[in-house]
Amino acid sequence: MTLMKTRFLAGHPALDFLNTRRRVDGELVDLLGRDEDVLRWLGQAGLPVLEIDRETAPSSLVDAARTLRETIRSLVERRKAGQRGDPSVLNAFLAEAQSHPRMVWNKQRSPTIDRVRRSETPVGILAPVAEAAADLLVTGDFKLVKRCEDEICELWFFDQTKSHHRRWCSTALCGNRHKVAAYRKRRRAENQ
Repeated sequence: MTLMKTRFLAGHPALDFLNTRRRVDGELVDLLGRDEDVLRWLGQAGLPVLEIDRETAPSSLVDAARTLRETIRSLVERRKAGQRGDPSVLNAFLAEAQSHPRMVWNKQRSPTIDRVRRSETPVGILAPVAEAAADLLVTGDFKLVKRCEDEICELWFFDQTKSHHRRWCSTALCGNRHKVAAYRKRRRAENQ
């Protein structure tokens, strides 16, 4: 399956990465079917898109992405439940995430610092996602990391609303479905 239209609803790249596995018409769908889907997702997420050296890469990018995604899912679920998780797989990704800062100075603007990343392996290409996940797990306020309240939805989000009462991955999708169902239930009760 090729990457469907990606919706970045989570408010955090690690949670948006988790949301590449979601329910569509009641079926669990993996939006990362090929290496190209992973590269496209990285680009759409605004993360560096690096090419794989196919001759030296020990495994496919999509396999590494799925491993990372499910590791992040397990760690987020455990952290949300107040339980200890095993960070060994995430740490292996982080160990491969070799990078260094580089100063860039264009004549038209002030100097900036960007990161130069090692990209020979799928794990190296996924380093920005692993780093975002580690940062979320360590510094994120998990009272604001939520799973959509729609019982059929699998999506996670970081509640950045002012009141911190967000309940749905999207009010247009799951929120609307819930409101319509509640309205129909009220109407049925009124008509009985």
